[in-house]
Amino acid sequence: MPSSTMTLSPQQISIHPISVPSSDVDFGAVIENVDLENLTDNDFSIIRDTLYKNHVVVLKNQASSSPKAQYELTHRFDPSAIGYGHGKTLDAKRSILHPDLKTVPHQPEVQIIGNGLVPEYEGLSKIKLVHPHHKKFHKHPIPEEDDLTHTRFYRWHIDAALYDLNPPKVTSLLAVSVPKGRRQTLRYDDGTGDELDVPLGTTAFVSGYKMYDILSDADKEFVRTSRIEYAAHPYIWMSAAKSRSDGLGLVSDNLELPSSELPLIDLSKVQILPMVWKNPVTGQFALQMHPSAVRKIHLATGEVIEDLKRVREIVHKLQRPGISPKLVYAHDWEEGDMVLFNNQGVLHSVVGAFREDEVRLFRQCNMAASEGPVGA
Repeated sequence: MPSSTMTLSPQQISIHPISVPSSDVDFGAVIENVDLENLTDNDFSIIRDTLYKNHVVVLKNQASSSPKAQYELTHRFDPSAIGYGHGKTLDAKRSILHPDLKTVPHQPEVQIIGNGLVPEYEGLSKIKLVHPHHKKFHKHPIPEEDDLTHTRFYRWHIDAALYDLNPPKVTSLLAVSVPKGRRQTLRYDDGTGDELDVPLGTTAFVSGYKMYDILSDADKEFVRTSRIEYAAHPYIWMSAAKSRSDGLGLVSDNLELPSSELPLIDLSKVQILPMVWKNPVTGQFALQMHPSAVRKIHLATGEVIEDLKRVREIVHKLQRPGISPKLVYAHDWEEGDMVLFNNQGVLHSVVGAFREDEVRLFRQCNMAASEGPVGA
């Protein structure tokens, strides 16, 4: 979108597109001069319109924004939403999400993530944060000697419980403390030779709209008319499984937990969602699937593809072109950046390998949506 300045009282909100040299990234915008502690309806209208047209929005200089203000901003995108997007699944010790998040006591919709020991923050003391490292999740990790110079996409995903609760519409991420000074080479290690130079601890984003647009006409028809059934209690179900080296889905080694080892399954809470989700402002279609949590594919004919390995191969073939290096936006975090992203229009991934003394502190907020995503 073109650079613009909109005059508001008592401040000016300025908007300009994100530019990524030598890439084909065509999404993202930066917004400056937003006071989240005193956000007006007009301010929010500008932010919402910018987000749904650009999919990732960076609000600069938000270091002083409170967890309450972050929650209230995120909640405005879906005023009927109640509760954190993963519900109580974080309480399940076997969930792969459990070690990565700490809850702000006075604002339970807001989580603390990062790396290293934080003496005190927002009512919590002696917080030990662990940045997710691909060697704990990928089947074939990068050799130890390359650990600090090279990295991977940890797991491409949508923020969503994918069982019982609807996927959140928007996620907000605030950078409180950011270690600087190093870059890493991100390796796909999938036989393509693809690599990407990234800032330390970047969050990587790809557009589901681009992912859909570059499909063949036949594949577009397929994804518009097919639906994904997600595994029940997916983050416990996948807890023993390992990821592909590109972070885009799991290797099929029959390591998923059987139903007998999962919490009680309520079949009415199993989610069967469209492969394609519609943008509420532009009407564009995004290819939106969480590749690690897929279980079955429901076809337009009524046939259901149940073979898990085949399901994963189909999903990977559809999504892999959309994560090619030239389509990845790797955000270079600065302290005070609050990034909002359209969780129903982009996929994202944790990236990076930190030393223990490299302290990283972020706040994350999203809420389970009050309604399911709209398909094609």
